[in-house]
Amino acid sequence: MNNRNYNIFFHTHTVSGIVISVVLYIIFFAGSFAFFRDDIASWEKGESASLSNEIQLNFDKALKALDTAYDLQGRKITISQPHNEKKVAVSLEATKDSLASKKAREGQFLYLDNSTYKTSTYDEAYNLGEFIYRLHFLAQVPYPVGYYLSGFIALFFLFTIVTGVLLHWKKIVSNFYIFRPKEKLKTWWTDAHTSLGMLGLPFQFVYAVTGTFFMIKLLIVAPVVQFLYQGDQDKLYKELGYTGTDYPFKNKALTKTFSINEMVAATKENWNDFDISRVEIQNYGHANMHVFVEGQIEYGKKFTGIGKIDYKVANGEVTIKKNPLSQNSYLDIVKNVLYRIHFGDYGGYALKIVSFALGILSCFVIISGVMIWLVTRDKKNMPEKKRRFNEGVVRYYLAICLSMFPVTALTFIIAKVFYPLGQDNMYRVYFVSWLLLSIFFILKKNNAFTNRFCLLSGSTLGFMIPIANGIKTGNWFWTAFSSHQFQLFFVDVFWVFLSAITLYASFKLRTTVKN
Repeated sequence: MNNRNYNIFFHTHTVSGIVISVVLYIIFFAGSFAFFRDDIASWEKGESASLSNEIQLNFDKALKALDTAYDLQGRKITISQPHNEKKVAVSLEATKDSLASKKAREGQFLYLDNSTYKTSTYDEAYNLGEFIYRLHFLAQVPYPVGYYLSGFIALFFLFTIVTGVLLHWKKIVSNFYIFRPKEKLKTWWTDAHTSLGMLGLPFQFVYAVTGTFFMIKLLIVAPVVQFLYQGDQDKLYKELGYTGTDYPFKNKALTKTFSINEMVAATKENWNDFDISRVEIQNYGHANMHVFVEGQIEYGKKFTGIGKIDYKVANGEVTIKKNPLSQNSYLDIVKNVLYRIHFGDYGGYALKIVSFALGILSCFVIISGVMIWLVTRDKKNMPEKKRRFNEGVVRYYLAICLSMFPVTALTFIIAKVFYPLGQDNMYRVYFVSWLLLSIFFILKKNNAFTNRFCLLSGSTLGFMIPIANGIKTGNWFWTAFSSHQFQLFFVDVFWVFLSAITLYASFKLRTTVKN
């Protein structure tokens, strides 16, 4: 690479990295914890769900309870298991029956407890796991600004990765093994940034690509909709497989009795190791009632094995049957792979823990990049005004980023002690404490203090999380383990190990500074 191209890639890599660094850190930090979204939600509520991707529900009893409360006649009903919790998501579209009751003409989105059949709204069911999960794609910022912002950050991050690889291409292997902690500060940060950046490169590349796809795919496909589909967005989504077949409503009551449980059981009998993940009912209780039963082969048996059967209830006819073993299209495979590698939910806890570690490693790569930018510009020949500006930028960056660790630990404690905390109170606890702590560090004007304080305070609060849980519920982690409540056990032990590591790092950092 000639000097001109090298300088272009170097400056674009640096500028793009600095511009997105704070938001990218937030995305990776929250995203790392989001791998344990379901465990955190169950831990907060003090209940452990079955570790299965399949819906655990008596559909007939659930629909009977829902019909009593919401009048299901003529509705389109979708039951799914988006998270590994003791509840399912239920979407009730407004009925197509003009003679139906008023409550049947109102759409609803609910969570249904799979044992008690009690319902709760999204706000009522809001929990800490959901908060952290949504923070990692900035959903707390008013829609669609947060979604698009996170998507474009992922896009620019992809650009940063590509330019970084081009910069180090010739020495990509040799530089990976170089680490000189006794050299000057710039060398230390550069070695750490390069080595750890290359170590986490596949992970970061995957999340840059999938993050871009999930958050700004609507903007990406907009020209396609306009020119190839003449603005018909519904047609495009149907061809992409995001929408299914809609059957017309016939204003005639269904006379045949039916059992959704039997249809689900019949579907499972078609294929071994097939987990039911979604049931859709159209025109409930009417002559043209259809039931779609969808699922997938267990990931350990087949990574992409999506299947479904459509039953016409009036005569029991199977109108659509998609074999998960042989009828997955290229489009099905691409979409499923993108989702699975992004959520990391196909390899159990081992994959989640590795993904968490790589996510935190990515946070360190971001911070080290910012520190390289600072020490490179901390030169005697640079005007004092510019040096102060650069130091101020980094001080703000570190204050905002590093304070997320103690704030997250604090929110865990408060969410548990004052459960249910509620969405508004959770926002106040997290964002207000984050703001106040960031301001404190900014005014303190000591980056070394910020780093040590965040590690030490985060570790201390982290150790208090299982203690707060034990005192509040009496369900200490050894008790949870003996009673097979693995999700509760895991969150407590996870914080013990994480806090021990960060506490060790804080003391090593203090020793290094003294020496």
